[in-house]
Amino acid sequence: MANNKPIQPPQMPPNDGWSGDKSYTASISYDRRLYKQDTSGSIAHVRMLASQGIISEKDAGLIVAGLTAIRQEIEEGTFPWQDNLEDIHMNIENRLSQKIGDVAGRMHTARSRNDQIALDMRMHVKEAIKNCLAAIRGLQKALIEVAHKNPSLIMPGYTHLQRAQPVLMAHHLLAYFHMLQRDALRFSDCYTRTNVLPLGSGALAGVPYPVDRQFLARELGFKEISSNSMDAVSDRDFLVEFQACAAICMMHISRLAEEIVVWSSKEFDFIRLDDTYVTGSSIMPQKRNPDYAELARGKTGRVYGHLLGILTVLKGLPLTYNRDLQEDKEGYFDTLDTLLSTLMVMSGMIRTMHPNVKRLFEASQGDNILATDLADYLVAKGLPFREAHGIVYRLVQYATEQGKSLAQLPTQAYRRISPLFEDDIQSLTTEASVRSRDVHGGTAPNQVEEALREAEIMLKEKLVI
Repeated sequence: MANNKPIQPPQMPPNDGWSGDKSYTASISYDRRLYKQDTSGSIAHVRMLASQGIISEKDAGLIVAGLTAIRQEIEEGTFPWQDNLEDIHMNIENRLSQKIGDVAGRMHTARSRNDQIALDMRMHVKEAIKNCLAAIRGLQKALIEVAHKNPSLIMPGYTHLQRAQPVLMAHHLLAYFHMLQRDALRFSDCYTRTNVLPLGSGALAGVPYPVDRQFLARELGFKEISSNSMDAVSDRDFLVEFQACAAICMMHISRLAEEIVVWSSKEFDFIRLDDTYVTGSSIMPQKRNPDYAELARGKTGRVYGHLLGILTVLKGLPLTYNRDLQEDKEGYFDTLDTLLSTLMVMSGMIRTMHPNVKRLFEASQGDNILATDLADYLVAKGLPFREAHGIVYRLVQYATEQGKSLAQLPTQAYRRISPLFEDDIQSLTTEASVRSRDVHGGTAPNQVEEALREAEIMLKEKLVI
């Protein structure tokens, strides 16, 4: 007998006010990822305090040893995290107190959680940028590898997803190399603006102790020191910039992913993806779905969302620190994880894909793909380009009426449209078309060969200083 009892909604607690639960304000579930930065920053800070005579060398030694042990506990998975302590800073400070007693309280001398978290985030973003640059380089190398393996392979180039002119596949792949190169340069620029030490700013007004901020900058690897304490504790521009860089990079990846989806379809059949990067259908055994490329394309949206999220968090904040800034982390961490994993997946996918040489050759021969070359042929005979364009347009119409392509028309058919066409028109080929684009940045084989050499030089350039 069917159970027709209606489903009851969950019961809400009585509306008797806030219960005091700290889970709403806690960030420890995600900011624990900052443990390396937090312990490193604290170690540098106490060493500076000791060097300035603000705390004793003995106390500094105890604190450094305790923080080192705490970092080891975290890495070994034995650290006793306490959600009620809300964040990474208080968890570490509490554990330090358990280990060394009241001396732990000296660690926070001449420091606020405001400049502490600003420091942690800048240190984490600096490391993230280096990792992103390495992953971008990995995808660039994969593109160059495939280009080198197929130096003379011709394929159709497209505008409006319509076959336009023949190009070398290596030239097409290098277009993505240069997109990624701009991404690398953007991240490198972001690193420069992230590489500014905020520690020493205190809560917002600086600190009433003779701290040595140059010492801290040297210890923690910062090139510059913040010039305004209020700006330093409230600034998250570097996070916005990082996520903007990531969003643009994901946009480029998504474009490449879209081409892979299209090229691997039976309608195009330009490439075959390695089995590692396709999945089957639940009911159609013949399917080879390019799921990894589709997910790379789809994950772009979440990165865009995180960029809009941090911009929205910041847009209404007065100086200086506000608790809203706690919302700067989850989106950033997800953006970083998404970008790195996507870059690695795409590198493997590109490196292992197999171009369908026969199909690419066939596609580069049809659909009147040499129409522009015919117009250029007439220009070489002395016609203005616009007039030549009109003649070839009529020629294409004629060929279409005859049910043929331009390549199938005899010379006399050409001459019916214009007497400037001669027998040498039959020697016009896709190979000749590609060779004719012999300008810097063009698709001619010698230009692409030089472009590959230039790309390899770019890969060796050190971007982060």
